[in-house]
Amino acid sequence: MRNFYQVLLNTLVANVTTSYLWFALTFWAYLETRSVLATSIIGGSYMLLVAVFGVVFGAIVDHMKKKAVMVLSSAVTLATYLLAGALYLAFPEATLVDWGRPWFWLFAGVILIGGVVENLRNIALSTTVTLLVPADRRDRANGLVGTVQGLAFLVTSVFSGLSIGLLGMGPTVLIAIAATAVAFVHILFVSIPEPGVVRAPGAAPAKISFRGAIPAIRSVPGLMPLIVFTTFNNLIGGVFMALMDPYGLTLFSVELWGIVLGVTSIGFIVGGALVAKFGLGKNPVRTLLWVNVGVSVLGLTFGLREWWWLYAGGLFVFMCLMPIAEAAEQTIIQRVVPFETQGRVFGFAASIEAAASPVSAFLIGPLAQFWLIPYMNTADGQRTWGWLLGEGEARGIALVFTAASLVMLVVVILALLSAPYRRLSASYAQTPAPLADGPLPA
Repeated sequence: MRNFYQVLLNTLVANVTTSYLWFALTFWAYLETRSVLATSIIGGSYMLLVAVFGVVFGAIVDHMKKKAVMVLSSAVTLATYLLAGALYLAFPEATLVDWGRPWFWLFAGVILIGGVVENLRNIALSTTVTLLVPADRRDRANGLVGTVQGLAFLVTSVFSGLSIGLLGMGPTVLIAIAATAVAFVHILFVSIPEPGVVRAPGAAPAKISFRGAIPAIRSVPGLMPLIVFTTFNNLIGGVFMALMDPYGLTLFSVELWGIVLGVTSIGFIVGGALVAKFGLGKNPVRTLLWVNVGVSVLGLTFGLREWWWLYAGGLFVFMCLMPIAEAAEQTIIQRVVPFETQGRVFGFAASIEAAASPVSAFLIGPLAQFWLIPYMNTADGQRTWGWLLGEGEARGIALVFTAASLVMLVVVILALLSAPYRRLSASYAQTPAPLADGPLPA
């Protein structure tokens, strides 16, 4: 477990850094352009690249030692941030913030790539839980992973807003470069006992292969429907990804919005800590679906009035629920999928789940910018929807939140009543956990 805690510490530093710069880029882009379309394109592009490279990252994880994967991830992220710093020095900021010119998108794209590569580390971390943690403690270990990710979100959401508001984009990039270098040096000295790459019995050493994910998923009754369900949820989640920051920046200044995100993100730590303390119960599949019921209800309520405390309180509860859902999905896969293919399954799941978000983000950005927001500012829009959403500057965004959450609630209820839910629950209960005797000998 000491080795696992060292990996968690390194992941904390790495996640803090990438989240810090990614949040800062989103804040900076919106404040400089005042364009929901620009921020939705940035967010959608991130999720699109996660979708494209998830399967590739999963194959890399299955065919390399986990420490080597994490070193590779840190090295690539450091290189991209150095390039972003060079671009910032090479062009005046007035040129970089013009989102109609290529330099804005090149600068944003380089930072985006550094953040995407961080997902290689996160896939490796999910398999490292299986490698280093005994089977009866993995749900709690996944809760610790959620706590670390929540702590990263807490730190970065506060400091990203303050950094952009008080320092500007240039110093923010410099801080990210320094922190990434620290993470890179630290991972070189972290020990992950792993005598070799684990392969299926009788399998010969091979080059990196993308095969294996689909057969592994199809061999588990109900696992593919679970991934499809999560994919649909991410389709709805893309709506929130595109509009959550613009909604918050309508209610708060950038400095205060960063602090609000930081305070509400304590919910990530609370949710992760609850899983670490109590686990996920006998049936994580049921836990996952009921958490999504809660998320749907929250989405229906936190935008009904333009009250800062309603939005902030809803975000806090939302962030409490997210690490529980993440830990549940990870625990299910770690239980029902053989260790030698877990990287590809996690990567495949990340790919198709992430693919949904850019679709909705790319669609909802233009719809909100050019239709819904102007419509809700008209007398007809206010007369039609005012009884439900009240009055305010961001009622168009609130209408989108409400409609998306209603669709999500209906789908979750149908999933709870479905046969695939019962089949996957039975499979989880009956399948022996991989590496059930604990870590592999060094």
